[in-house]
Amino acid sequence: MKTPMFCVWLGAIALIPVFPAMAQTPSGEQAALVSPSEWQSLWSGANRAALRQALADRARHGLDHLTFLPRDIDDQPAAEAAEAYTKAAMRYADALAQGLVDPSSLHDVYTIARPMPVQAGALRDALRQNRLAQWLDGLAPADPEYRMLSQAYLEANRQTGVPTPGLALAQSIHVGDVHPQVAEIADQLADDGYLTVRPSAAPADLYTQDIADAVKALQRDYGIRADGIVGPDTLGVLTLRPGDRARTLAVALERRRWLSRTPPATRIDVNSAAAELQYYRDGQLIDRRKVIVGEPDRETPPLGSPIYRLVANPTWTVPKSIPVSRATVRAKAMHRINGYWVQPSGPDNALGLVKFDMKNDQAIYLHDTAAPELFGRSQRHLSHGCVRVSDALGFAAMLADQEGVGDTWAKAQASGTYEIVDLPREIPVRLLYHNAFVADDGTVAFRTDPYGWNDAVAVQLGFADAKSRQAKAEAIDIGP
Repeated sequence: MKTPMFCVWLGAIALIPVFPAMAQTPSGEQAALVSPSEWQSLWSGANRAALRQALADRARHGLDHLTFLPRDIDDQPAAEAAEAYTKAAMRYADALAQGLVDPSSLHDVYTIARPMPVQAGALRDALRQNRLAQWLDGLAPADPEYRMLSQAYLEANRQTGVPTPGLALAQSIHVGDVHPQVAEIADQLADDGYLTVRPSAAPADLYTQDIADAVKALQRDYGIRADGIVGPDTLGVLTLRPGDRARTLAVALERRRWLSRTPPATRIDVNSAAAELQYYRDGQLIDRRKVIVGEPDRETPPLGSPIYRLVANPTWTVPKSIPVSRATVRAKAMHRINGYWVQPSGPDNALGLVKFDMKNDQAIYLHDTAAPELFGRSQRHLSHGCVRVSDALGFAAMLADQEGVGDTWAKAQASGTYEIVDLPREIPVRLLYHNAFVADDGTVAFRTDPYGWNDAVAVQLGFADAKSRQAKAEAIDIGP
């Protein structure tokens, strides 16, 4: 995977060491901790049946495109069969506990802590106690979002193979247009649950306001500009077959298995696929807001990195990876320091009026912006890798107040000069990538795959190498 260019990249990228929790021991090595004769005795007929039944139910986790056990396994000699059952059980257990795919193999930088790999001793104990089914069932995430994504995957699987209209488009369709494919579009919207009632009096080929409203709802779900016009981007979503949705949902389930089952109760989660931020405090979601994240080719990386201080009225040192014209230097009142262009503090600064400093080696952080109007865009993959936060000043004041440094922060911000306010404790931040998730209304929503990161995961989950649907926004400024 190509190396992303981040906010303030002052040199070659430094790879982050893999967290100890991410280290994996191959299943074969773990299994070797128990003698072959003991494994053979543990794989009783009941335990074999329990594993076969668990694997038969693997579609709940989007793993049904993979084969874990050979069909003829019970025809093999007892020792070989026991070894095969053990390897299959360990592989499946690891897939449930921490994901089948190692995310650090997909990204130059991946620092979000993962669950520990399954140990052979745990499998041995489950077999001894005849609790294999219960043990396996407790390894995957048990939160409501995972369950809803699982149900959505099963439903998409049931619909896979159902014929879907194949649409073509010579020009965009607007309200009031008469077009021969309107009926097919309406049928597809109805199948997807966006169009519940279609006026019976309207001609089948008339593109009505009701259909346009349904298109707007779909566009919002997929991060496309919600204008109700059927153009190429919208058409690409309308022609998504259930199999494409199943593929996206399987990847979504896998990405959640990568995550700790007990995330910090107080944390900030940024979903770069949806360009949204969620702030949890003491286990409760208390704030949600739009963000602007890295554009394709300058992606916001998947990091686990805490905020440890607030910077009032920051300056911005422009990384050499971002070209700066003479006109920009004049317009932004920049000056040279040690060979770098630096923009002074002020409301026109690219970082806005607050920077949320984070501890990582990639110079990635959250910050304000001098162009708040960009938060009104549906596609918000516009930055050079950092995360711009909507109403960042309000967010900073909230954090400061809750952490007991509200007065100190207010004075620093009002000073108009560069000042640093340390937080009494670090606030964990996870930069995630989820393009299928449970929305505010409790339904499963989809976004495009702006970075194209789903494809490599889907292939390892056994899906065909088909490119995910993407919608790309144009870069519009030089900000971080």
